[in-house]
Amino acid sequence: MAVSASAVKELREKTGAGMLDCKKALDEANGDLQKAIDLLREKGLAAAANKAGRTATEGVVESYIHGGGRIGVLVEVNCETDFVAKTDQFREFVKDIAMQIAAANPKYVRREEVEASELEKEREILTAQALNEGKPANIVEKMVEGRLGKYYEEFCLLEQSFVKDPDKTISELLNEKISKIGENISIRRFVRYELGEGLEKKQDNFVEEVMSQAKL
Repeated sequence: MAVSASAVKELREKTGAGMLDCKKALDEANGDLQKAIDLLREKGLAAAANKAGRTATEGVVESYIHGGGRIGVLVEVNCETDFVAKTDQFREFVKDIAMQIAAANPKYVRREEVEASELEKEREILTAQALNEGKPANIVEKMVEGRLGKYYEEFCLLEQSFVKDPDKTISELLNEKISKIGENISIRRFVRYELGEGLEKKQDNFVEEVMSQAKL
């Protein structure tokens, strides 16, 4: 049977598992939500949701410098214990996040951080675009919400596609690491500097450049 997007979304919210894992579990469970939850728990993929509320105040601040100093990133990623903060698995995850920020240039960690004024301005622009395309007023609102989803995917780190594996989002990668490491992990904040930012300059493809320099 076909699994609806709303069912996948509900399962993801209940378990914290990745989107693809949720879809596979629902397919295997023939759409039975509880059975899908049980399948994810058996595979250790539902653990992230149970850890999300736990305090994470340890961790590391990682730096990433790209292109001989053209782009610099500082990111703070938290975990629960200093022991985990020193593990190779956690450190590698943080390095991947710093590289992601350098390559994909997000503005926020999560959609809740987008300022209301900016969101309202974007909504107005998208509404005008839909109306100018001649779309009926009764479907404009749905179109705007769909296009706002694309906005979040572009500018919110957790909703971006992972540059090293575009089939998963950063949120899905994060939940995988939480399940494997066994502690709550939180990407708290970041800053990204780009040489000459705000000045007129030629446009480069930073995703390709960062990936090539990392030999990926």
